[in-house]
Amino acid sequence: MKNRQYTHPTPTVQAPSRPERPDSIRFVKGVGPHRTDLLAQLGVETVEDLCFLPPRRYEDRTRLVAIKDMVPGEPVTVRGRVVAAGLRRARRGLAIFEAAISDGTGVLQAIWFHAPYLARQVKADDEVILFGVLQTEGRRSMVHPELEHVEPDEDSPLHTGRIVPIYPLTAGLSQRWMRRLAFSVVEQRAPRLEEDLPEALRRSHGWPGIEEAVRELHFPTALDRMETARERLAFEELLVLQLALAQRKAATRQQRKPHAYRLDGACVDGLRKALPFALTPGQRRVIAELFEDLSHSWPMYRLLQGDVGCGKTVVVAHLLAVAAQSGVQAAVMAPTELLAEQHARVMQAYLGRLGVRLALFTPGAEPEERRRLAAEVADGRRWLAIGTHALIQQPIAFKRLGLVVIDEQHKFGVAQRAALARKGTLPDVLVLTATPIPRTLALSLYGDLEISTIPELPPGRQPVRTLRLGAEDRDALHALIRQELSQGRQGYIVYPLVDATAVDEAPAGVLLEGGTPPRSAQAERRAATQMAKQLRGVLPEFRIGLLHGQMPSEEKERVMAEFRARRLDLLVSTVIVEVGVDIPNATLMVIEHPERFGLAQLHQLRGRIGRGSQPATCVVVSDAAEEPVRQRLDAFLGTTDGFALAEKDLELRGPGTLLGRQQSGWMRLRIADLARDRQLLEAAREDADRLVQADPALDSEELSGLRRRVGRLRRQPG
Repeated sequence: MKNRQYTHPTPTVQAPSRPERPDSIRFVKGVGPHRTDLLAQLGVETVEDLCFLPPRRYEDRTRLVAIKDMVPGEPVTVRGRVVAAGLRRARRGLAIFEAAISDGTGVLQAIWFHAPYLARQVKADDEVILFGVLQTEGRRSMVHPELEHVEPDEDSPLHTGRIVPIYPLTAGLSQRWMRRLAFSVVEQRAPRLEEDLPEALRRSHGWPGIEEAVRELHFPTALDRMETARERLAFEELLVLQLALAQRKAATRQQRKPHAYRLDGACVDGLRKALPFALTPGQRRVIAELFEDLSHSWPMYRLLQGDVGCGKTVVVAHLLAVAAQSGVQAAVMAPTELLAEQHARVMQAYLGRLGVRLALFTPGAEPEERRRLAAEVADGRRWLAIGTHALIQQPIAFKRLGLVVIDEQHKFGVAQRAALARKGTLPDVLVLTATPIPRTLALSLYGDLEISTIPELPPGRQPVRTLRLGAEDRDALHALIRQELSQGRQGYIVYPLVDATAVDEAPAGVLLEGGTPPRSAQAERRAATQMAKQLRGVLPEFRIGLLHGQMPSEEKERVMAEFRARRLDLLVSTVIVEVGVDIPNATLMVIEHPERFGLAQLHQLRGRIGRGSQPATCVVVSDAAEEPVRQRLDAFLGTTDGFALAEKDLELRGPGTLLGRQQSGWMRLRIADLARDRQLLEAAREDADRLVQADPALDSEELSGLRRRVGRLRRQPG
């Protein structure tokens, strides 16, 4: 559908100097090498990339609001002339740029903090368009509105009098230039885009063809038509992803594993009789699902998720018991020594007395002991191997590995998980996570796996109270610590830094601006090593230990053993205690600088307490006032439901940050938004399953475009 409101010259595309990239955005007239680099920061390297770069929002400039009619709290677009502008310095040298804008009906004061550069860009008598929110009824003002100059040029209909796209930008690019480039490229390229969705599928959903969808995405004739176009393009992305997963799942069903299981036997019976508690309905249901998987002739690939403390470990113990009584070896891989050691202790308690011999492999193990255990695993004398990355980094061979369990799976890369599975022949694979995964993310990343969920916590668990304190509340915090510890209970204080001058143990993806902060910013933050010393002076009546990831393995184990034995009252730590620590007597968790952590990590830390019969309290200590921090902490304070927090985390941070570098390559979505497109994803999954069932290789002519897209997706890194 061509937009006839205005005309614009077709872009001149120069002959490419690099035959392998004939579609490079560099060769579009007006781009050049410098802007090519800037566009690459937005993910735009080709002409087609720009066609599928969605505007981040739209302004309906067919209905500009008069300044006199503005209502406080409502986002609006106004157009006017600058009648005065200037830069002033406030306290501590803060630069404030102010401009008075008039449209003939009133005057609006626009204010920008930390923006001295605007003094060079905004002058009296400039005509501008502002988008923002009116602050008050009295002195009409906008703080940090988006600003765009109005210029009397030949393509002004692109920028006014219509629904206008507002694109993501980077320093050096302007909205007007980006809009002109997008219009030029879409006019030239949209008619030549390949239609990959079969016509019958498009009609069943009522969606437009590819050319109309791309035009409406960039320069919509109506907002409802834009949304329909966006949904069609988002669905197409999700469908390609789901087709790849459906094909992988179908291929798995064609495999035949060489081992079989006895689901009933002495080991499982002995485990069930020895349990000092009753299983929850969720645990019983998941165990039945896992046993059903083991009974199949094809290997199991299942994801087991559950909130912190829901009892996944005893479910895994049932699975390991089945393997042991069936003569099948099993391996459990965990991301940290603490978690691997925790698994070894628990499984020894559950299964050791039933005759199951296990071996623990961690980087800190003595070489001679490691070689002896490896030899016993290789000849079958040890049925269960538990370890960290050491299981794949060291020459450990199995006699008959049939079951692989990977805990906190998101902390491992795809290649690492595959490396462990390759130590057996088509082993059954169970991956675990105590970080609840939003359904859309689970279906997108693990759509080829069956998914089991334990929704409830075991009975008797006490709710955890969560508080926020500021730096000025330090005395109240110390009083709360004394109150808890004086009753014979234990607690944690977690810091993101090991040392004020050392590296940050919080993952970089959690930082608000990304990357490690400057040294000066690091030095201002409280760190575990210094605070352990300081707290021993503030709380001399209590025994305080220190734990962080840079300590030698034997030292970490010694500290944890003392904490488990209650010879330490308070453990000052980094995020190393996020997983693998189960101390029922611990009832207090203090998290310093919570802005350094994501919601899932905060929830995991809170999950270290409330594991016994006593009420527990979690305290976050932060004076951070940035809006992203406020939203995250408000969500954390508002619920202890890990699944609700996972959905909020997806909404706030997006899938790329949640997945991390190791797994985000699979999820390079340009249009689809997993936080809002759940229904589209469900529809894409249903259609993908139907198409693969009818045509497993997608060989038909009408599916040729989708087949090529799936092939390209599989070749992506990640």
